[in-house]
Parts: sequence; structure tokens; C-alpha cells
Amino acid sequence: MTRIAVCGAGGRMGRALIAAVHAADGATLTAAVERAESSLIGADAGELAGIGRLGVTLAGSLAEVIDQFDVVIDFTAPAATVAHLALCQAHGKAIVIGTTGLNDEQKQQVSVAAVQVPVVYSGNYSVGVNVSLKLLEMAAKTFGDTVDIDVLEAHHRHKVDAPSGTALMMGEAVAGALGRDLKDVAVYAREGHTGPRERQQIGFQTLRGGDTVGDHTVFFFGEGERVEIRHVATNRANFAVGAVRAALWAAAKAPALYDMRDVLNLK
Repeated sequence: MTRIAVCGAGGRMGRALIAAVHAADGATLTAAVERAESSLIGADAGELAGIGRLGVTLAGSLAEVIDQFDVVIDFTAPAATVAHLALCQAHGKAIVIGTTGLNDEQKQQVSVAAVQVPVVYSGNYSVGVNVSLKLLEMAAKTFGDTVDIDVLEAHHRHKVDAPSGTALMMGEAVAGALGRDLKDVAVYAREGHTGPRERQQIGFQTLRGGDTVGDHTVFFFGEGERVEIRHVATNRANFAVGAVRAALWAAAKAPALYDMRDVLNLK
């Protein structure tokens, strides 16, 4: 039985993760963590997630429960995630990271930690999204430089980073298939007299509003036709189930940096 901890346990995603761990064969929730100042500290994780008492109370730091788990799932914020990563690196614990918005320095810390412990780092743990990434690579390779490509994404009004981690993953999948570096070809806004677009560009458009869980479409605009590859998430359960699947997979792996496509054998 793989012992799993959940960081950010009091949030919407954290509660979904608690329920997903509890429902998964071969997994058991042994620790749950929230910010030290949270009013939820001491609450039962199962009651918080609406699945009944589990006997696991929310701790105020990962350090308090470092000996109580084999793998931690972290969907928090960049600063908290790198702190949790350092703890896992020091204590030989596997970690599944779903936090988006990490900067280049923080991503480098992820890579360094993965030399010593198994790290799964992905912008999206949905099985459907990762299948979509495979389809995007196939489409990009087939179309080559004959189409214009844009990514449109929508999320709830509370999301703090843009474009989403999933949108960037999609852009990177397309760019990689075309032999481009996304940093060189991404365009994140168009306004005013921009002139004709360059074929090499990959555009990103961001929508924020309401309670949208996640909606991503990649457009391949050709002459006389258009192909759209779209993924729509209607609740967070699919992300949580995928993250737990990644945690169970990572528990048996050697130290390295993995993503969800490694977990699903899509590479």
C-alpha cells in the first residue's frame, strides 16, 4: 500500500485529491497539509473532503509529517512547492507536482531534485489532456509549416496565472513537433496594428470567468480548412484521479524527472 500525502489539502483541488486517494486501489492517505496559519489545521481530512472521517488531521507543515508518507502530491503555489520539493529531496520522498506558474529558476530546482528523488511534474494530470498532447504532436508534424496555430484557453475567475500550464504544455508539444522553441515563437497578446502574422508564431489567448474548470482548444488554420483539437474539463476529479495514478506510478520509480506522458506510456 502506497502512503500518500496531500499538500494544499484545504483547497478545492486538495479536497478532490483526498477523495481520489481514498478511492484508489493500492493507495492510502496518511498525511494532509495546509498553510500554518490556516483555520483548518487539526480538521479531519476526510470530513473536509466530504467522504467521512479518515483519522488524518491537517498538519501545518510538510516537515511535521515527513515520516508518514512515501509520495506527496503538491498542487499549491510556486514558493510552497519548491520548499516541499527541498524537503522531499532531503528525505528521499517522491513528489508529484501539479503547481503551475513556476519560473525558470524554480523549474531548475525541480530538475536538480529529480537527480535524487522521483519527481513527476506536469501542467495537467488529466488523461484526456495528455492524449490530446499526443494528437497535437501528430497534427503538427503532419501539417508542418502549412498552417497558422493558436491556443485558446479558459478558466475560472480565481485562477492567478496566464496562460494556463496546460495551454503552455500544448504550445510546447506543438513547437517541439515543429522543431521550434516556444520561447522564440510564442505571442501572448495582439493589439493595435500588428500587421500580418508570421507563420512561425504560436499564439495564445486567455479567457477568465465564472467557474470554468478548464477549456483548451488548439486551432490549426489552413487554406480552405481548419482543424480544432479541444479538451474540456467539467470537474476537478479527472485531474485528481490522474495525479493519484502518477503518485502510485512514481512510488516504484528510480530518481528522475517524469511527466504525465511517462506515466501513461505516451512517449
